Amino acid sequence: MHISTGKVSAFGSFIRRSKWDELPQLVNVFFGQMSIVGPRPDVSGYADVLQGEDRVFLNLRPGLTSPATLKFKNEEQLLAAQPDPQRYNREVIWPEKVRLNVAYYHHRSFWGDLRIIWQTVFEVSEAR
Repeated sequence: MHISTGKVSAFGSFIRRSKWDELPQLVNVFFGQMSIVGPRPDVSGYADVLQGEDRVFLNLRPGLTSPATLKFKNEEQLLAAQPDPQRYNREVIWPEKVRLNVAYYHHRSFWGDLRIIWQTVFEVSEAR
């Protein structure tokens, strides 16, 4: 998750939009530190305060994509449109990401992961 209020160059915007900035994470997948599908790693201060059942998805290897990634593929634009982006993230986006990640933990499957990969590659948004 990235909360920024600063300006980004046109090239930087292209890199973010095209997801080229995430290519180095493929190295992490190769070495087994990440998976292709799994909860996205988040900034500190969020996941470390989860309690109870909300913590179960932390047992999964972080991934390049997930149902939450699909649902919030335009997260930066959503946050930019808010008068208080950090509050909106804390009160709206983060709880929904937790819900989606917990649901993924309980219902993950090979075919489900293939579906998420397909949706990510073809930018289909059908997050539960």
